[in-house]
Amino acid sequence: MRKLNDVYSRSGNVKWGNLMSLVCICIINLSAIDGMAQQKPWSLRVCIEHAREHNLQVEYARVSLENTSVDLSREKAQRLPSLDFSSTQGWGHQKSSSYTGSYSLNGNMALYQGGKLSRSIQQQELVEKAMTQDVLVAQNDIEIAVTKAYLQILYANETLKTDRQTLESSGEQLARSKALLDAGSISTSDFAQMESQYSNDQYRVIQSENDLAFSKLQLKQLLELGLEDDFDVVFPELDERNVLVAIPGLDEVYREALRVMPEMKSSRLNVESAILGEKIAKGDYLPSISLTASVSTNHDSKSSGSYFSQMDDRLNENVGINISIPITNRKKARLNVSKARLQTEQSRLAERNTRKDLLQTVESLHQDVVAAQSRYSAANQRVKSAYTSYRQVQEEFDAGMKNPVDLLVEKNNYLSALQEQIQAKYQAVLAFKLLNFYRNESIDI
Repeated sequence: MRKLNDVYSRSGNVKWGNLMSLVCICIINLSAIDGMAQQKPWSLRVCIEHAREHNLQVEYARVSLENTSVDLSREKAQRLPSLDFSSTQGWGHQKSSSYTGSYSLNGNMALYQGGKLSRSIQQQELVEKAMTQDVLVAQNDIEIAVTKAYLQILYANETLKTDRQTLESSGEQLARSKALLDAGSISTSDFAQMESQYSNDQYRVIQSENDLAFSKLQLKQLLELGLEDDFDVVFPELDERNVLVAIPGLDEVYREALRVMPEMKSSRLNVESAILGEKIAKGDYLPSISLTASVSTNHDSKSSGSYFSQMDDRLNENVGINISIPITNRKKARLNVSKARLQTEQSRLAERNTRKDLLQTVESLHQDVVAAQSRYSAANQRVKSAYTSYRQVQEEFDAGMKNPVDLLVEKNNYLSALQEQIQAKYQAVLAFKLLNFYRNESIDI
């Protein structure tokens, strides 16, 4: 056994060193893998899930829900009996000084309060359910905001690609114009116009790059990412199949939204809570009954008898039923009932307003999809026509049959049509995704 231990001790340092080296290599590799994972581009769904968990507005809603849960526990605790102990120790003086002490244990338990206690618990349970729906509302709001910001990035990226292609084409046209100028085929002023157009196209590229960077920053802020967090997004290819899709019926979407949207559920729960509030307020008209119990004793240094004998002789035990019947309370009960009725009416109006807002949102999204798809179809035709005309004038310009002004007019017409197509494309995709969201379908691209 001694020899085996000796062998282990001699080889232990080597093995331990190798093990530590291996661990260090693993840690470095894991750190590299983790860094690569952090740098991986974010898809829309990943952005949404991250925001639903980490956005500050969602966190605020969750804290409010926890606070409501505490209020519910406090309401339920009102059913439990209360018990308290009190003691008074002191010196008294009449003809001579004496030391006195008293002790009491008091308990109280509500038996009946006009139904206020049980209804208050029911009301707080409804408030908790409504607050749970409010958390979902906050998550839905941030999901919509992230979707808009993400598609704005895709729009800015496609605009940038178009502007870069335009700049490349402008560079070729400028080089061709320089050759025509050297050959005496165009004037200096014509060449100056081509240079001006090239400068404008350069400016458009820079502006588009800034727009893309700003759009990414807005999404990064929605995701609550810090300065040290690298951030980029996935750029999916969206084509006509993603734009010209079948649009669900307005009635279908609205009926489903009324059924599943958390803001509607929260509004309905608030109405139920307000109705219970009326019943709670009416409980002030009814008597309350409670069970009371107490145990008390005292001692006095002037009295005969030992401390313990006095405590035993003066022991007083009581059990009773306390009944309180309201007669007049300066109109408090009546005014509370009136206020509760007004609260119910306000809750009903808020529910109607939520229903109205939901209808307006769904109607607007439905119309946005219809309009954007129509614009996209029209823009497609316009792009084709403008491109054909532009290419024809380009060929004629290269042959010296058209001047730069004609070429630039056709080019700008084509760019205008292309920009309209891109804008309609992403507006249609966004409106359709949001419209389906109100049908309880998750958003993804």
